[in-house]
Amino acid sequence: MNKKRHRKRVIPGFGLSMGVTLAMLSLIVLIPIASIFVSASGLSFNEFIKVVTARDVMSGYQVSLSCALTAALINCVFGVILAWILVRYEFPGKGVLDGLIELPFALPTAVAGIALTSLYSDKGWIGHAFAQIGISIAYTKIGITIAMVFIGIPFVVRAIQPVLEKLDKQYEEASHMLGASGKRTFFRVIFPEIFPAMLTGFGLALARGIGEYGSVVFIAGNIPYETQIAPLLIMSKLEQFKYQDATAVALVLLVISFVLLLLINAVQVHMSKITSTSH
Repeated sequence: MNKKRHRKRVIPGFGLSMGVTLAMLSLIVLIPIASIFVSASGLSFNEFIKVVTARDVMSGYQVSLSCALTAALINCVFGVILAWILVRYEFPGKGVLDGLIELPFALPTAVAGIALTSLYSDKGWIGHAFAQIGISIAYTKIGITIAMVFIGIPFVVRAIQPVLEKLDKQYEEASHMLGASGKRTFFRVIFPEIFPAMLTGFGLALARGIGEYGSVVFIAGNIPYETQIAPLLIMSKLEQFKYQDATAVALVLLVISFVLLLLINAVQVHMSKITSTSH
């Protein structure tokens, strides 16, 4: 008679572990998201369309999406540079710089918003210099983009950094031995390896920027049809006790963020398959 061999697991009880996981996931993610759909369902289809396509709401979408996209693209460029410096170079204060990357995660968003506003306002240290040449940063889309860059840069750096650390330098050495320049080596050898990770960081930074409120609301100035962000419109409707209208706008932002992340993940998986096949 063959005896069944049971593999020893670090965490025993798959059923119990899965049950706890699903329960926590439901309480923290699924139920709150479902409540948005339930609350928005109180509106008829025509009322829903009227709320989410109002002029101020559409302007809020445009401001949030355009600034978040610009900030995410900027973060991709500087995130690669920062990750490269942290992985490939040794210098005094490297540990401090590495820790500062995660400062936007630890810093309260309201504190970040106030700090950025005081720094980039026309009377701030940086804003005053630009104001002298006629460029206003605070209370413009430039200021909103800067705030979104601030809160999004850690996502890109932390996504790319481990990939660079594990990247085998033999590929670079082989490329140099074959006569490739540094620029060609980076774009033909290194960049394809870090591109999927960069896409992940881009998607996370983009989604965070679309829904960011605390660090953006102060520097935005909230000028109607110019710098009024979508999350602020949600807060305004909540203050007016228009809960169904607020959840309708929130639902649109949720769907936009979900679709963007889904598309980015699909591209990431496709690029990973291409990279693995080429190897």
